Amino acid sequence: MNLFISPETLPFGVAVALIVAIALLEGLGMLIALSPSNLIDSWLPEHAAETGLDRVLGWLHLGRVPALVLLLLFLLGYALFGYALQKVAFNLFGSFVPAWVAGLLAVPPGLATVRGIGSLVAHIVPRDESSAVSEQSLVGRAGIVSAGAARRGLAAQARVRDAHGRTHYLMVEPDLDDEVFEEGAQILIVRKAGAFYRCIANPHPHLI
Repeated sequence: MNLFISPETLPFGVAVALIVAIALLEGLGMLIALSPSNLIDSWLPEHAAETGLDRVLGWLHLGRVPALVLLLLFLLGYALFGYALQKVAFNLFGSFVPAWVAGLLAVPPGLATVRGIGSLVAHIVPRDESSAVSEQSLVGRAGIVSAGAARRGLAAQARVRDAHGRTHYLMVEPDLDDEVFEEGAQILIVRKAGAFYRCIANPHPHLI
């Protein structure tokens, strides 16, 4: 029986399909300067420290790595382990493990993938700081529009350095309705508005 079309491997086929769909959505988002991963992170609620949920989410690197990346890592680990499990079961016993059993058994390896690879990704993926204090510390910083054209109602990606020289990639909109900042424009972050930052033309471009 074909491993990839068997009903017993359906959960893992769905996981692979979700990986492809998420990758396509993220690619489309880059074309229109609207990142789905940034939007998802902005919708996530803040959890109080020292709670059990907070410790679990911290263990999974949520807040240090974009949520969409963590989801992709889980789906990848889940699918790879699931297919491997079914392949081994068929070779040993001549039949696949029931789909619901294999699906449950693949969850811990999926979480382990998030934990293991997520710690590496946390050091290389550029991200916004997750705390309110860090977000506000970027207000008043100069930056450059790095992808897309920023206009009201259509955010673009901007590259901003914090006081320590670390680079942050923010989604920005003009603070004034009639302004448009093309890619390469020098801007100044003036405030945080929901999921996005508002900006004006940098009055002192020599500070970049």
